Amino acid sequence: MEGPTPHTYQPQQFPAPTEEERPLRVQRKPVAAPASAYMPTKEVSVEEHEHYTRQDTFNPPRTRNAPAARRITLLTSLRTRWTLLQKRTRLIIIGAATIVLVLIIGLSAGLASRSRTSNLPLPNDHGGPYSGDLTYYDPALGACGLINDGSDSIVSVSHIIFDAVSVGSNPNANPLCGKKIRARRDGKSIDLKVVDRCTGCQSTDIDVTRSVFKALASIDEGRVGVEWSWLEDV
Repeated sequence: MEGPTPHTYQPQQFPAPTEEERPLRVQRKPVAAPASAYMPTKEVSVEEHEHYTRQDTFNPPRTRNAPAARRITLLTSLRTRWTLLQKRTRLIIIGAATIVLVLIIGLSAGLASRSRTSNLPLPNDHGGPYSGDLTYYDPALGACGLINDGSDSIVSVSHIIFDAVSVGSNPNANPLCGKKIRARRDGKSIDLKVVDRCTGCQSTDIDVTRSVFKALASIDEGRVGVEWSWLEDV
C-alpha cells in the first residue's frame, strides 16, 4: 500500500510590475556634516576652525526686526485691552489723565514763575540793600497814574520788577505804586516814593528826578552807582 504523495511547495509567480505600478523613488538630500566633523585643511588653521565651530554652535541667527515686532505686539495688546473696557471706565481714565496733566502744567508754571521772581529785588521783608545805577529823568504822568515834576522826591523802578508783581492790565493798580525806598550814596541818603516804571533800567537800577540826583551826586555825571533798600513790604 502506497502512502500519501508528499506535497511539494511551488512558489507563486507574480507578473513583473509595469512602469506605472513601480513605486516612486524618494529623493533624499544629503545630510550636512556638523561643524564638529569639519577637519581643517592646509589653508585653514586650527584656531579658525575652532572659531567657526563656536560660531555655528553658540551664535544662532538673529532676527533684525525682533524689537519692532515686540513693540507692535505690545501696542496691539494695549489697544485690545482698551477696546474691551466699558465706555464709562474709559471716560473716567481719560478724565483722570486730563486732571493730572493740568496739575503738572500748573505746578510747572508756578515753579517757573517763582524761580523768575525769587532773585529780583522785590520788597519782601524790607529787601536790600541793592546796588545799581542811578540816573535822572523829567517826570510827567507816570505808570502809577500820578503827575509829578522835577522837584518831587520820587523814583521810577525797573520795568522788570514792576511787571513781576503786576496784578492786571492796569498799571495804576500795581502793588509797587506808592511804596517807599531809601537811596544811599557817599554817606547821603534820601527816601523816595515809587510812581513810575523805567523801561531802560536793569532790575537794580533806579531813575529819579533832577533834584534827587543833585542831592546824591553831581548832575554832570549823569549816571552813578547807588545803593537802595525797600522801606515797605508788598
